[in-house]
Amino acid sequence: MSDAPTRVIPPHDIPHPHHRDVTGGWLRPAVFGISDGLVSNTALIVGVAGADVSARTVVITGLAGLASGAFSMAAGEYVSVASQTELTRAEIELEKSELARVPQAEQRELAAIYEERGLEPALAAQVAAQLHRDPEVTWRVHAREELGIDPDDLPSPWLASGASFVAFALGAVLPLLPYLLGAETLLGTLLVGAVSLFGAGALVSRFTTRTWWYSGGRQLLLGALAGLVTYGIGNAIGNGV
Repeated sequence: MSDAPTRVIPPHDIPHPHHRDVTGGWLRPAVFGISDGLVSNTALIVGVAGADVSARTVVITGLAGLASGAFSMAAGEYVSVASQTELTRAEIELEKSELARVPQAEQRELAAIYEERGLEPALAAQVAAQLHRDPEVTWRVHAREELGIDPDDLPSPWLASGASFVAFALGAVLPLLPYLLGAETLLGTLLVGAVSLFGAGALVSRFTTRTWWYSGGRQLLLGALAGLVTYGIGNAIGNGV
């Protein structure tokens, strides 16, 4: 039997499973911004090209769609995240006022939450009492347990807005690249758009339970349908219908 001492692994050295970012930040708006930029500008370019206009007109239209869409996405993302963050902070302030007004009732409420999660009543009461010793710990615990939010990890509206703007612009410029490089027909846009749509859909699967190939195929199909509709409309208008 070995006399070698048992090595104790520090808690921070223990590997933990990686969890996906599902609450916000910059990654979610960036991924969905690329997807939106691809679908909307590919459909726009295909629709305008369907009207049998010059390549210069297609480029101007694509650039206009890129700029307007990127600013629109950024503004919408900012308002959405800022409104959600303001609501969250208001709820936190309400919780703080309740803790100051009726601390014992809030402590019993916290103990009840832990009881529902399986702790014995005496232990739940002991844990709640321990957590209520420090006011800074108390309101954070109540925010997490009652409101289901992490007050130390609220998403930034500026970060989300900037990520959305850059991502939409990147997605929107991809189907336009063949025309910017001198193409005169839709073939290049269709090829770049198809590959990019599938890739963006596969990336979106990071935030879902779907496989990458299912998510990529779905995105490609939806983008193709949007392109067909806009091409038909553009072709009809271009032929005087």
